[in-house]
Amino acid sequence: MNTQLEQLKTEILSCQKCELSKTRNHVIFGEGNEHAPIMVIGEAPGADEDRIGRPFIGRSGQLLDKIFAACGFTRNEHIFISNIIRCRPPGNRTPTPQEAEICMPWLTKQIEVIDPKIIILLGATPLKYLAGPTHRITRERGTWLKVQDRLAMPVFHPAALLRNPNLKRDTWEDFKKVVGKYRELVDANHYSAHC
Repeated sequence: MNTQLEQLKTEILSCQKCELSKTRNHVIFGEGNEHAPIMVIGEAPGADEDRIGRPFIGRSGQLLDKIFAACGFTRNEHIFISNIIRCRPPGNRTPTPQEAEICMPWLTKQIEVIDPKIIILLGATPLKYLAGPTHRITRERGTWLKVQDRLAMPVFHPAALLRNPNLKRDTWEDFKKVVGKYRELVDANHYSAHC
């Protein structure tokens, strides 16, 4: 692991800055290619993630991996996946503004060190904290935004797709735009069997 990322990981794993540190099993640093061209940002770890210590491994993560595979992306090669906050909120509730405020500097630093070309914002919470509180996922999903001087694509969170399968078509259209932008910015010959 690159030295800056290793140092950041050490700091994050020992964080005690908020009450979530008292109820967590694991701090979720994130995982993937440390020089990933695509960074995927979710809301917070869930129960499975907290129990095992890895991001997006439950039902939402399994669906996300299927979407990545359809795009020709893998976590190890193309993606680094992270969250707005690093510890599971009790009952999987939405992170509070205070929790997000404490964790956001970690994410900002992680983005700087990984230096992705494209950021995918999974759902309303990452959109709110990275693009601003007036942004709405239902209005802006599928449109390119600027986040920390990088192109960002807000998409529905995979948990929303599990609750409402009708959102899958829109989400696939959004990910096809990501594949197109990846070909434009990173690898013109990137292969996907589906787009």
